[in-house]
Amino acid sequence: MRIRIVDAFTDRPFSGNPAGVLLLDSFPDDHWLQKVAAEVNLSETAFAHPLPPGGEADWALRWFTPATEVDMCGHATLATAHVLHTTGAATGTVRFAARCGILSATAAEDGTITLDFPTSTLTPVPAPDGLEKALGAEAVSVHDTAAHIGDLVVELRDEATVRSLTPDFAALAHLSDRGVIATAAAEQPERGYDFVSRGFFPGVGIDEDPVTGSAHTALAPFWSARFGRDDLTGFQGGARTGIVHTRLRGDRTLLTGQAVTVIDGELHA
Repeated sequence: MRIRIVDAFTDRPFSGNPAGVLLLDSFPDDHWLQKVAAEVNLSETAFAHPLPPGGEADWALRWFTPATEVDMCGHATLATAHVLHTTGAATGTVRFAARCGILSATAAEDGTITLDFPTSTLTPVPAPDGLEKALGAEAVSVHDTAAHIGDLVVELRDEATVRSLTPDFAALAHLSDRGVIATAAAEQPERGYDFVSRGFFPGVGIDEDPVTGSAHTALAPFWSARFGRDDLTGFQGGARTGIVHTRLRGDRTLLTGQAVTVIDGELHA
């Protein structure tokens, strides 16, 4: 079967966030899906198969890290939509049935793809014991997110602090359901982005995720409230980086980015 590696939230190879994508006729057993994701060994591998016409979704979609299945993933959804559109398997808007509900992806003529995801709730919480020591930075504020995400959004003092983080991943692994998103306002918005972030998910087998689309369903309402604007641009990453354009629409958040296929091969399993 065909397997593709797609760099998401970028317009060039070897940047953004890589995801494995497999288009199947149906889902094999979970053990096989997890084995493939462990073999691919990227932050996420997406598995999709077509659904019968006339339903509320066009494709079923699941995402696996090397260690476990997750409820929501933005960059692997973008990568899947990119594969569907570039191979001619889909046009226009594609609807996905996933564990977190119905998601959609709409391709534009300029090559961008816009994801329609549920907006995360944000609940202010005290910094958990050990969080600041594990991050190596003092938190300005901490917010918990919705169940399908399960991250802590940790606001730090400035962009330089976010960029210089060298976390204790073993300590971070036990502080949230999924991961920790460190964020700060951009120091120079004229560079084309409004806020920065980095995402750490050692509890699900990913020390650092370069560009986390699902986290932006929480970052979008967080920073939109601060800036008083619904349309923002986020820059995420450490060694690899990418750009996510966000548009807050009440209980839905639109995430727009580009993607590029870097590997197209065969899986012999």
